[in-house]
This record gives sequence, structure tokens and C-alpha cells, in this order.
Amino acid sequence: MTSATLAELCIFAASEAFRDTREIVATGVGPVPRLGASLAKLTHSPGLMMSDGEAFLVEEPVPIGPRAYDDRPKAAGYLPFSRFFDAAVWTGRRHAMVTPTQIDRFGQTNLSYLGGTYHKPKTQMLGVRGFPGNSVYHPNSMFIPAHSPRVFVPGEVDMVSSAGYNPAKRVAGGNYAGIELRRIVTNLCVMDFGGADHAIRVVSLHPGVTFEEVQAATGFPLEAGPLTETALPDVEALAIIARLDPHNIRATVIAGNPAAVKETAA
Repeated sequence: MTSATLAELCIFAASEAFRDTREIVATGVGPVPRLGASLAKLTHSPGLMMSDGEAFLVEEPVPIGPRAYDDRPKAAGYLPFSRFFDAAVWTGRRHAMVTPTQIDRFGQTNLSYLGGTYHKPKTQMLGVRGFPGNSVYHPNSMFIPAHSPRVFVPGEVDMVSSAGYNPAKRVAGGNYAGIELRRIVTNLCVMDFGGADHAIRVVSLHPGVTFEEVQAATGFPLEAGPLTETALPDVEALAIIARLDPHNIRATVIAGNPAAVKETAA
């Protein structure tokens, strides 16, 4: 047993989503996904390639948060934004973990707007950004810091910003081979897309969390895989996480920065 926070457990679980033997670019958007990708690179998946967030590939993951101008890792290759699509995105040699605003049962996500209509939304957000192309060209995973029915919505997301496995959206003769959704890590559990018709299912529960709690926090019926307990990070993983996050930004990701093991009522 290790003393870990829930954010650190999520980082450890996110690193498993990036487990791969190929040379691909691992992109973690946000503190937990980025630390998860970096942890994977430094432990079980050394072949992963990572960006410094600017224009270079690096072999040593860049710590998150403020740093001195000269405190930069040695570049392993040149990969500016203009070349990133040809080198990684369109060839499928990238795995991204993102945090959308809404997700539905078949993994369609929304990053654009909430409520209203396309021309008159109730809440305007970022727009679809690069989600459409990313979702049909390379593998994707997701991280959600606050698992709730407002994120995991009933029916369909308010606007489909990235493609999923929704059978109602499949056109006869269409090529959907590029859609590959892998994992969703939340503050309650880890899920994949191994349900019927690639629907979301729960594969592990964080310590102290029940399947019933996860279902109550989800707006659609969930399937259960062969449920296990989400593994806690070991001492080595915690040391790497601390080195990669010297300013403890991870403590701000989940409200209250709770412990990894949820306290149960006596």
C-alpha cells in the first residue's frame, strides 16, 4: 500500500492507457493526461515519442508548470506544428488523451456548445477544434476529473465534436477503421469501449468506489466488464510523478485533492 492522492492514482491509470510497444507520439492534454503519458514513457513504454509542447520531440519528458528559460530538455527531433499532421496525426502514429465537456454512451464527445442550437447556443465553448480529424485518424483516450451525468450524458451529446461508435451514425459502405477509442479515466473508475456495439463499460473501480456509485453518476446504462480494483501507484511511480510535477499542479485537478482510497462509512 502506498500513500497516494486520487489525482496520482488517475495519473497512474492514465499511464496504462498509453502502454504501447510502437513508436508513436503520446499527447496528454492537461496535467493528468500529460503526466500519465510522461510516466508511461519513463517506465513501461520507452518507445513513446513526446513533444516539448512547442516544436521539438524529446526523449526526456518536460516537467509541467513554470520553469527557467534554459531549463529545457535536449531536443531529439524537430516536429513543428506544420509537420505534426503528416508525421503523426494523419498516419495514425499518435495517441491523444483529452478532456471533453460531454461524452455519450458510444464515445461521441462535445467540446463546442451546450444547449440551444448551433446558431444560438445557450453556452458557447471552444468549438470542435481538432477533434473531428483526431477522432478518425488515430487512437484517443479521455480523462474526466468530475464524473457526473452532466459529462456522461443521456442520449447524444449536444454537438458531436468527435466521432464515436454510435451505430445510428454509421452509413452503409463507410470506412470507420480509423476510429479507435481506448480508455476513459475518471475520478471514480476506468472504462473502455468493450460493451455491446462498442458501448462504454466499466473495467476497474477506484478503491472504495462501487459500481452503483458510478452508475448513479452516469446518464446512460453502463455495462460492467470483469471488474477489478484500479491499481495504486507504487513508490517508483510516485517519485517520477513528483519529479515531473515539481509545483504539485496535480493537487488542483480534482476538487479537494482527496486520497486515492475513498473512505467508506462505518
